[in-house]
Order: sequence, then structure tokens, then C-alpha cells
Amino acid sequence: MPGTEPNRVVTRNLVATVLLLVAGAPCGAAEPPETPAVSPAMVVGRELSVEEAVAIALENQPEIKARLQDYEAATARVSEAMSPLLPQLTAFSAAAKSQNVIVQTNPQTGFTSVFTSTREFQQTFTAQLQLSQLLFDFGQNWAAVKAARKTAAATFETIEAERLLIADATKEAFTNINLAKRLVEVAQQSLNRAQLNLKSAQGFYDLGTQPRQAVTLAEVDVANAQVSMIQAVNAVDVARVALNTAMGLPVSTPTLVRENLTYEPVPLDAELLQAAALAQRPEYRQAKLTAEAADWTWSQIARSFFPTIAGNSAFGGNTTALNQAWAATLSFTWPIYDGGNTIAKYKEAKANFEAANLRVKASALVIAQQVEQARLNVREAAQRIAAGMKLIASAEENFRLAQGRYDVHVGTILELSNAQLSLTQAQQTEAQALADYQIGLARLDLAIGRR
Repeated sequence: MPGTEPNRVVTRNLVATVLLLVAGAPCGAAEPPETPAVSPAMVVGRELSVEEAVAIALENQPEIKARLQDYEAATARVSEAMSPLLPQLTAFSAAAKSQNVIVQTNPQTGFTSVFTSTREFQQTFTAQLQLSQLLFDFGQNWAAVKAARKTAAATFETIEAERLLIADATKEAFTNINLAKRLVEVAQQSLNRAQLNLKSAQGFYDLGTQPRQAVTLAEVDVANAQVSMIQAVNAVDVARVALNTAMGLPVSTPTLVRENLTYEPVPLDAELLQAAALAQRPEYRQAKLTAEAADWTWSQIARSFFPTIAGNSAFGGNTTALNQAWAATLSFTWPIYDGGNTIAKYKEAKANFEAANLRVKASALVIAQQVEQARLNVREAAQRIAAGMKLIASAEENFRLAQGRYDVHVGTILELSNAQLSLTQAQQTEAQALADYQIGLARLDLAIGRR
């Protein structure tokens, strides 16, 4: 049910408030920053799976908690809309002190007299309990309640939408850190090969079988491999910062992740994915709920053209003796003309309703585009993985042949250097394809509304 999880949050907030009051926390005092539900100590020293990383992000991210507060505000507005339908009880008390100067002239004698009339507080004191109840308004306020409930339900969908975005960001950051780690391995292998080639070139030069240029070119290859190694190691640290941020942890947390650069085929039936997206995407449900809320708002404005009937009563007393006084009235109110304000509101509500219905259709089109684009990206990444595996096999064989030719003084250092570069690029291409596949799956999950 939509209200289950927010209700638990309300309970936790109430308990926290009570504890603060018991502890004597001053009202309005600045509160310390909230501690993440999952602290760094809970993740340090062990490898996290992608599922664990997503669970941590969903528990820690403050943006989700902010959306929950938005939902609480929306549910409070439902109670606000309901309040006019319930009895209204008001306590009223007043006292006044006054003084009047009275001037009187006798028309017969022409004599003018002036005297003062004073009334004290105790002479004018009044106390009352006033009760009013709306009896009938052609469903105007009830339509407002319905609109508020639909709006609250639409607000609840933003919580799930935020969760989907955070889950996707975490999956992508998780994959990027694994890609960076894989590229470190590729850079290390490239550096090892370049250093071995430099050692061979130096040996051949010392024997007089290779020119100095071969040594120089091998040294350039080593330097380039060292630069690539530095960049790859830094990319791991940058990716870890992004993952920690997505999980709501301090950026300096030494997070360890489990390898996920693997390929497992998944079904990519376009019709099934489209149907799942329309059933699961919170944005689509939110658009429909917003349209329903606009419909009820339009209905509310339409009903405001009709009269309302209300009952009012008051009981109390006046003067210091509180002499009993009571009154009961039945009021009938019908707005005949208000300068066109109600008509303008009616037209506005109707336009909002029609616009909301069109946005439902627009949302369906956007979702269909996102699903299809994500599906095509996954398919393309899968094809690149297969091509990358063949590319690595060919590059390894080419490097082996170039190494053999160079060792027997048939090939040149330039040929060997090019073969090594081709092998490194092939390994990078395969790693990138695997990462793109995992990121594509994460974005496909996002497109169909699946964490």
C-alpha cells in the first residue's frame, strides 16, 4: 500500500521528537548532521556486490528521505481539504472599555449640559462557544478531498522514481569502478610488455644487432605505458568517489567492489519490455494520477457554482454574571456574481485537466523511446563484446608473431611496438564493451521501472 513505508517514517520522526524533548533539546536549535543508516565501518574490508551497493544507496541517500517528507506534506494537505466537512468549534471571548461624551441642549431654556457615559470591562464581557457545520455544498469540498488524495498519491510515485534514479546511478558507478580496475590490469600488462621489449632492444643493441633507434623507441613505449598506468590508477580513485557519493558514504571511504564485467545474455523482447515499462514506471502512474487530480479539481470548481447550506450555533454568556445566551442559525449561500472569478477558475481547471491528459500520452511516448533506446544499446554492446573477444584473439596472435620475428632479428621494433599497441587497444575495447553492456542493462532496468 502507498502509505505503509511513509507511516513508518512518521513513527520514527515522532519518536525522535519525543526523545529530543525528554533530553531537553532547545526548540529551534541546530541539529547535528544525520548519520547515514549504513556507516563506512559497515562496508570497509569486504567486497560489495552490486545488489548490496544499491541497497546501501537506497538506505542512505537523503534525497529519498526528502521525497518522503514531500509525501507527508501531501498527506497533510488531504486532511486540510477534509477539514471543512467536519464540525468547526471556536471559543470566543471579548471585553471592551468605552467612554462617550454626551452633550444635550434644552430647547426651552437653551441650557446645555455635558456628561460622560463610561462602560467598564466587566460590563461588556462576553464568552461563547461557536459551533458550525457544513450541511450541503453539492460535493464541492468532497471533490477537493479527492483531488488532494490523488495529488498525494502522485507525490508518492516521486519516491519510487527517485529510488530508480539512485539505483541506476549506483549500478553505473559500480560498473565504472570495475572498468577502471580492468583498465589498470590492461595498463600493467602493457607496461610489462614494454619493459620486456626495452630489455630485449637494449640487449640487441649491446650485441650490435639493433640500432640505437630501437632502444629509443622501446623507451618511448615504456614511458607511454607508465602514463597510461598513472591515468588508470587515478580513474579507479575517481570512480570510487562517484560510487561512495551514490551510496551516501563519505567520499574517502575505501570501498571494495566485486567484479561484474561479465556477459550473460538477457531476453530483449521489445513488446514485453514496453508493456512492463507502462505497468511499472512511476512517472507514468504519476502522470495518470495528476490527470485524475486535475479532473477532481475541475469538478470542485464546477460545483462551486451551486449554493451551500451550513448550520451555526453559539452558546455562552455576557457580563461578569455570564447571563446565558444562545443562538442557532441556518445559512444558505449562493454566489450569484463574483466578477467572473469562478468562471475564470473553471476555465483554468478545465485547461489543466486537458493538459494533464495530454501529458499522460506524452509520458507514454517518452517511456517507449527510453525503453527502445536502452534495448538497442544493450544489443549493440553485446555484439561489441563478441567482436572484442575475436579482436583480442587476433591481436594476441599478431603480437606473438611480431615478438617471434623480432627475437630472430627478422622483424623490427616498430612492428613489435605496433602489435603491442593493437593488443592493448583490443583489451581496452573488450573491457569498455563489457562495461557498456552492464551500464546498458542498468539503464534498461531504469527504463522499465525495475531496480
